[in-house]
Amino acid sequence: MNKILVLLIFIVVGVQLHDPAISAQMPDNLSATTVLYRKILNDKDKYPELLLNGVTCRFTAEGLVITGNENVIQLNKYYSLGERVVRYHVKFSADAKVIFQSNTGDFKIVIDIPGQYASIETTPAVTKSIVIRSENEYLIEIQRTYQQSKVLITDVSTGLTDELEVNGDGSGGFGAGSVKPSVQIVHQWDYYCFGLQEGTSFTIKQICVMAQECDLKLLIYGDSQSQPEGYFPAEDFPYSWTQLIMDHIQGRAMSSGRGGCTIAELLERIKNELPYLKAKYVMVMIGTNGGNTEANLGELVEYILARGSVPILNNIPCNEHGTQIEANQVMEKVRQKYGISGCKFDLATSLNQDGKEVDKTTMWQEDYDFGQFFHHPNVKGSRLMYIRTLIDVPDIYE
Repeated sequence: MNKILVLLIFIVVGVQLHDPAISAQMPDNLSATTVLYRKILNDKDKYPELLLNGVTCRFTAEGLVITGNENVIQLNKYYSLGERVVRYHVKFSADAKVIFQSNTGDFKIVIDIPGQYASIETTPAVTKSIVIRSENEYLIEIQRTYQQSKVLITDVSTGLTDELEVNGDGSGGFGAGSVKPSVQIVHQWDYYCFGLQEGTSFTIKQICVMAQECDLKLLIYGDSQSQPEGYFPAEDFPYSWTQLIMDHIQGRAMSSGRGGCTIAELLERIKNELPYLKAKYVMVMIGTNGGNTEANLGELVEYILARGSVPILNNIPCNEHGTQIEANQVMEKVRQKYGISGCKFDLATSLNQDGKEVDKTTMWQEDYDFGQFFHHPNVKGSRLMYIRTLIDVPDIYE
């Protein structure tokens, strides 16, 4: 009888542990780490996450040897963290000219071994003469810290490092609403890529993607409204809403915004970031570009809960077309369903603090040929949004 009872208990517990409703609430066992991805490349393992894209190459005991310049190879892992690093362990042939870039091409660095220089291909380009010996191995490290991007080229044999740096400076609005010309804005969207432009070969021995911090108090997700580093003037960037919130958090905080994205892309990239970093609170503001439904917002909330984090689902700010009204109604339904909090950013950016008509003084003016737009919070709007967090989600500041 005792054996039967134990067996029955085991079966019941086993069923409960595999119940999707219960599993969705179970946190990962993974400890917080800054390492998001790391692979030592060789001819023994498989790397389905590396999209070779028709490039002539081969995996060897020494790494991935690239001999063709047909295309670039892509690490098919989507990242948008504002504070992250990719590090490549490489070796070049004496005649190699190589490129490391984002898949969208907004960021490119060229390293020319015969020419003995490296260049970040922004406008204007940042170029530096460097000494690169084909007999030595190198670490190529590409950092992103919001508006700043750095490239470090380190000789593994000598320990000597060359550094290139670009600092973005946004225009604020656009056209008539522009404060100044936009300079060297680098997003590093969305996937890391590398390739051989000219020469015999170069070898990738290891790839490592890291966040600059982990074990966070707060992680902020969203689209371009959550990526003010892409348009804020440099002198005003500390007063953007994401930076104001993170500066007042008692602990580590980070944002992961991607201009133009919808909840579908957010769901993809959060799975490459959140389980590794860990965060007590995950704040989401998504919906400016459409795509929100109760189902996919629910999927997002449940994923955050399953990672052991507290979701905060914010209303999107007011805009010139009033599309925030319907989107925020859906947001409220989801908050009620899951019993979670959210910031009423639509109230903070509306004329009568009712979430209906945009207060244009809270937004950057974007003056395009096809219309006038007011949907990216400016310094005033950011300040009001930050104040709104003190009302709606004061727990994050404890």
